Amino acid sequence: MSALLLAVGCAATVAALATPAGAGIRTVPGIPWRTAGVVGTATVLGTLVLASRSTAVLAVVSALLVLGGGRLVRRARATRRADVTRARVIELCDVLCAELAAGQSASGALERAAADWEVVAPVARAASSGGDVIGGLRALAGEPGAAALRLVAAAWQVSQRTGHGLATTLARVAEDLRAAEQTRRVVAGELASARATARLLAALPLVALAMASGSGASPWPFLLGHPVGLACLGGGLGLGYAGLSWVEALARDVDRLT
Repeated sequence: MSALLLAVGCAATVAALATPAGAGIRTVPGIPWRTAGVVGTATVLGTLVLASRSTAVLAVVSALLVLGGGRLVRRARATRRADVTRARVIELCDVLCAELAAGQSASGALERAAADWEVVAPVARAASSGGDVIGGLRALAGEPGAAALRLVAAAWQVSQRTGHGLATTLARVAEDLRAAEQTRRVVAGELASARATARLLAALPLVALAMASGSGASPWPFLLGHPVGLACLGGGLGLGYAGLSWVEALARDVDRLT
């Protein structure tokens, strides 16, 4: 029963942690994910109070594993969203260049771009009403992966002050962004082997336990039922998570440099 309560609590907690804040997603009518997370946490805590010492330790180890895994998953999702946003910025430059070359005004080109990427819709409305387009682009540049919008804002500002063609400037910006993205892809390919090695090393202990169980040994009762085994299990999971986090941190640092 304690194990069942623990599983339910961990599942609810993972669901809450994996859902971005403000997503508005609900589990059942009237119950948001955040409420489910609170219920899951309370379930885990109740299990710790009612369970035996070994089950309580196992619950703590499981909760830490869930939290660590959820954190890695959220970081991976954020990285993918940033990659998509960087590609959308390049597409934005291409659309603006094409519309300006076809004779559209700058505000009209922004409205056309906003039809493809709704994120820039506030900037397009500002351009139509004579508002601060440069400030709007710089505000959007604070989003993950959208830092290149500062270059678009700079190109817009240079065009306003000097009268230089905006399409020509944006074409150069798009060319530079494509070169930077190509470099980022090369670096990501070089880092892929390191990431794969780290994940393989993290999974090897599970393979060893499966092989031990298949050969007639009984590692699971020791790991899950003995205090020393629980300590080994917690230490191994902690070291595995630390290794994965370290490799991901190094990869993020390299990505920022590119």
